[in-house]
Amino acid sequence: MLTSDLELFVHVAEAGSISAAALELDLTPATASAAIKRLEKQLGTPLFIRTTRSLRLSSAGERYLLHCREALAALEHGRMALASAKGTVEGSLRISVSSDFGRNIFLPWLDELMEQHPGLEVQLALGDRINSLFRDNIDVALRYGKPTDPEAVAFLIGRMWRQLAAAPEYIAARGAPETPDAVAAHQCLLYKRAERTHDQWSFFRDGDVKQIRVSGRRSSNDAEIARRWAVAGKGLVYKSRLDLASDLIAGRLQPLLKDWQGEPLELYLLCPGRAQVTPAVLALRDMLKDKVAERLAALDEALQS
Repeated sequence: MLTSDLELFVHVAEAGSISAAALELDLTPATASAAIKRLEKQLGTPLFIRTTRSLRLSSAGERYLLHCREALAALEHGRMALASAKGTVEGSLRISVSSDFGRNIFLPWLDELMEQHPGLEVQLALGDRINSLFRDNIDVALRYGKPTDPEAVAFLIGRMWRQLAAAPEYIAARGAPETPDAVAAHQCLLYKRAERTHDQWSFFRDGDVKQIRVSGRRSSNDAEIARRWAVAGKGLVYKSRLDLASDLIAGRLQPLLKDWQGEPLELYLLCPGRAQVTPAVLALRDMLKDKVAERLAALDEALQS
């Protein structure tokens, strides 16, 4: 039984279509269909229930799918272990990154890393939903905030804080808040963190802490949308300085409450366990640490000039 047949079976099960799975794997539908029939013959049981309009897993297929995923994951971990022993940056890496950071900062960095290491393959999951490293079969994830999983291996990538900012157009029309308390009177652009709307903003100065409950007419489950709304002049945004760096450097956004510092943040690269800490992960870690430090230094220089 070929590993490629197992991979095809998993793709067909997830896509619900032999044709769609064949397209993903660059096969002809006839080749894919023949492989599935070959697999069913070897197992002595149908894996799918076929009708003229649909294709779905049989009860045997549902059970077999679980074993296939485990087997393919074990083979991948074995390959990664061999690559680790050789010190080679290669293989497949499944990475989970938040939407804004992933699309607007991380992608060009990732391209650079892959150009340096042609043997590296990447599956990128973008979104603000907190993926489970184990349930979602993630090799590494970039997360703001201290890790909560005691079994995960965590690499600190950088320290920063959340920045309050707004577009020049908004400031010209509505004015800039002079104190943290004044923030509550403005249109605040909200987004969800871990399925909860982030509507309590904290500010720090000389041991004084202000926690402000904010509100606004715009809220999204995608943090990138809040930043885009801010650039469009729709309100105040309160996000990581790293996420806002390009807009602040370019002047599309202006920092507010300069005498106060926002909520401290730490960015971590997380792995499910030691077995996943491969040369590829270490190369990614080192690249991220350098790039984040450079971006934050460029932001500090721009704001001081």
